[in-house]
Amino acid sequence: MTAGLVLAVAAAASFAGAVVEGLAAARGAGSRSERRPPREEAWLARLAGVGRRVGSLAPSRGLDELIAAAGLAARLRGEDVMAAKVGAGALGSLAAAPIAAMLPGRMALMIVVATACAGFLVPDLSLRRCARVRGKAMSRELPDVVDLLRVALAAGLPLTRALAEVARRRRGLLAAELRAVVARIELGMAPSRALASLPASCPVEGVAALVAAVERADRHGAPLAPALAVLAAQARAERARRVREQAARAAPKMQLVVALLLAPAVMLAVAAALAAALLD
Repeated sequence: MTAGLVLAVAAAASFAGAVVEGLAAARGAGSRSERRPPREEAWLARLAGVGRRVGSLAPSRGLDELIAAAGLAARLRGEDVMAAKVGAGALGSLAAAPIAAMLPGRMALMIVVATACAGFLVPDLSLRRCARVRGKAMSRELPDVVDLLRVALAAGLPLTRALAEVARRRRGLLAAELRAVVARIELGMAPSRALASLPASCPVEGVAALVAAVERADRHGAPLAPALAVLAAQARAERARRVREQAARAAPKMQLVVALLLAPAVMLAVAAALAAALLD
C-alpha cells in the first residue's frame, strides 16, 4: 500500500513537472520579443483543443486576472484555459495508464486520479510562473519608465502625450502595456479608465502606485512629477533590496557546492597521494 502511494505521488509530480517545464519556457519568457507569441499560448491552445473534445468547465473566479497578469488576456479567455485544464487532466490520466495497468485495482485508480488532478492544475501553474517572470522583468523596467514619464511631464507635455512618448521610446513589457493604454485612450476611452486596467496586466506593486498617483493628480490637480520621483526612488530601492537578497541566497548555495564537490575531491586527492607514498 505504501509503495503504491509513493509511486502514485511520484508519477503525478513527474507528470506535472514535465508539463510545466514544457509550458513555461522557464527563464527566457521575460526577454522574448513582445511581438512573438509566448510558448505558453501555443501549449495552452493545444491542450484547450483536447479539452473541448472531452468537455470544458465554467471559468473559475480570478482566472481572468491570472490570464491578464501572464500577458495573455488579448489572446486567451477563461474558457480557453478551463478547456486546457480539462485537456491536461485527460492527457495526464492517459499518460498514467501504462503504470496503472501494472498495479492492483485501488492503486491503479489512485494513480490515474492523481495524475489527472496534477494535469488539471498544470495550466494554472504555468500562468502563475509566466506572471512571476513578467513581474520580475517589469520591476527592472519600472524605475526608468517612471523617470522618463516624470521628465516628459516636467517638460510640459500632457499626460496622454507623455505616456505616448515613453511608450514609443522605451522597449520591454512595461512599455508594451503602456502602448496598449495609449491605444485605448486614442480610441476614445477616458485616461483614468484606461490606466485602471494597467495593474491587472502588470504584476508589479509599483504600477498600482503609479496609477493611484496619476488618479490623485487628475482629481485634485496636484503636480505629478514629485510623486513620480518618489515612486522611481522606491522602485530602485526595492530592486536593490531584491539584488541583495539574491546575493545572500547565493552564498549558502556556493558553500553547499564546495562542501559536496570540492572538499571531497581535495580529500580524495590527498588520500591518493598518501596511499602512493605509503606503497612506495
